[in-house]
This record gives sequence, structure tokens and C-alpha cells, in this order.
Amino acid sequence: MDAETLKTRARKQGSPIIDGDTATFVWLGRRPVSVAGDFQDWAGEPLPLEQVSPGLWTRTLTFPRDAYVEYALLDARGRRVKDPLNRHLTSNGVGAFNHSFSMPGHSHTPLARRLRDPSPRGRVTRHKVETSELAVGTSREVFLYEPPVAGPYPLMVVLDGPDYLRRANLPTLMDNLIHEQRIRPVALAMVANGGPARTVEYTCSEATLALLLQKVLPLAKEKLRLIDERRRPGIHGVLGASLGGLMALYLGLRAPHVFGRVLSQSGAFAIPDHGDFVVFDLARAARSRRLSVWMDCGIFERLIDGNQRMLPVLKQAGHRVHYREYPAGHNYPAWRDDVWRGLEWLYPHR
Repeated sequence: MDAETLKTRARKQGSPIIDGDTATFVWLGRRPVSVAGDFQDWAGEPLPLEQVSPGLWTRTLTFPRDAYVEYALLDARGRRVKDPLNRHLTSNGVGAFNHSFSMPGHSHTPLARRLRDPSPRGRVTRHKVETSELAVGTSREVFLYEPPVAGPYPLMVVLDGPDYLRRANLPTLMDNLIHEQRIRPVALAMVANGGPARTVEYTCSEATLALLLQKVLPLAKEKLRLIDERRRPGIHGVLGASLGGLMALYLGLRAPHVFGRVLSQSGAFAIPDHGDFVVFDLARAARSRRLSVWMDCGIFERLIDGNQRMLPVLKQAGHRVHYREYPAGHNYPAWRDDVWRGLEWLYPHR
């Protein structure tokens, strides 16, 4: 493809230019830039774009035909620069925005959008629980989702709850799944993390387990009509991503009589240069109750190794497990597009 054709296509179609399974990043400027993104799990050296002609720089990469990719352009000093040829921006959750694109076979789930028909909507209410000595601060924010049909319901505790609420549109997704009778009605307790203390709280913390059992679960029982886990042990579930996915499995292994259903997205069961977390030892130990565990992970993530190794450990221990890999990276759009699969598997419609 000659330089003028590249410029014309980039201005008309945007960047990157998609052809089959290739994506060509295009930069129009006097100075060079590099590209970093999901495809390298945001690690290692950024990939420099090569000069094709004066003021034209490109880099072609190959992706699965159904991939979703987030990326950033960087100048010579490593500072982010806006890609004027790509208007698709998404928050990276740590104060910056990534550009994004989809390969031809990918589309975002329509379940996260409000249906046009007047289907009933669940109710989301905001609450606070006292943390006592179980977490940083004096209180913790909790958003409760009540399904738009009569209870009683199972409860799913959602770690990093405000992120799943706002960035994954989880209540809307639940409304649509319930309306289409793809899952049984499930209530949610979307619990905020501890901010700077998030890593401490989500790396297999007994204090966090106590916070959920002693503070969050009683709040949900007070405000929602829930199924009694004493009569239906393991009926409730827990959902989390990244370190939240690690903590979700830890909660299930430590309190299977309450959290018998685990939905772990990109679970950080093992971290490079750190090693395996204690969930591997807990999973190998003699189980007291069988769990249902859904795990998923993006193929671009370094965390994929820990997920692949956790799968046979859980199966050998007798747990009911499903594991799925998808062509994306470590981000909320990818988790939002896949979480419905886990919900359908864990809580199928009767």
C-alpha cells in the first residue's frame, strides 16, 4: 500500500487500518511515536512506528479476527499522545485513557445497553457499612441491586463494585439477562474497595472475608429478600476481576457454605516475580464443600498462566469448573463483554 493510499484510508477509516487479521497503526506527524497496549500486556518496550514517507509512520500487527484491543501512542519521552485518527477512548481506571478498536469478528455485548422495550428495571440503592477494625476507614460504600421480580434471590457479592456498576453497566446487564430468562433473578451487593489499600484487602485477606460476612451480608439480608444460605448452603456467589478475581476464589474456598459460586475474571492467582498465592494450597486441600467456579482470562494477559494452572487443581479437588479464554486484555470492556457467560453458567434460568 503506497503512502498516499495509507493517508487517504487513515483519514477516512481511522487508525488502525484493519485488513483481515492485521491492524496497521498510522501516525501523521513530524516526530515519531511508539505504540503500547494489550497485545504486550502493557509490559516491555513500546513498539516504534516506522517512517514510510515524510510525516507518515506506520506499524502493522496481527491479531485474532475477533479481538478487542486497547492501546496508547507514546512520544520519544514516553508520554502519551492522543491519536487524532481514533476517537474511541476508554478509561484505564488509573487516571488515563486508552484508545481502542475491534477486529472484524468482535462486537461488544448488547446486554450492557438498556433495552428499548419497557422491560422492568431492577433497583439500585446506595448504602454504607461500618468497617470497625476490618478495613481502612470508618465505613465502606455498598450498592445493592434488587431484581425487578419478586424474591427470594441468591446474592452475588461484587468486588470493586462501583467499577462493575459504572464501567461494566452490571445492573443493566442483569436486567436484560433476567428479562430474557437467561439467568434466574440474582441480587447484587457491589462493594467498594479500599482505594490505596485494595491490594492488601484483595490478596487473600481474612479481614475482608470477615467484612463481607459480618457487615455486607447482614446489610443485604436486611434490605433484600434473600435465600437463606443456612437452608441452601453455597447458594450465594462472589464476582471479581484481577486481584478481585483472586479474592473471589479465596472467599469461595474459605466460606463455601456461603459463597458456593465463584466468578473470577482475569484472576491474579499468580503474579510474575511474586509467585503463587495461597489459593493454590487451599484448592489442593481436602474440600469441605463442592464449589462451582467460572474463570475467564484474556489471551494477551500474563495472568493467563496462573489461570491455566489453577484449572486442573480445582478439577482434581472435585470442584465444578469452567474456564474460558477470549481475545482481549486486562480491562473492563473485556470483562463486561464476557461476564454474562459466567452468570448464565452459575445461575441458569430454572
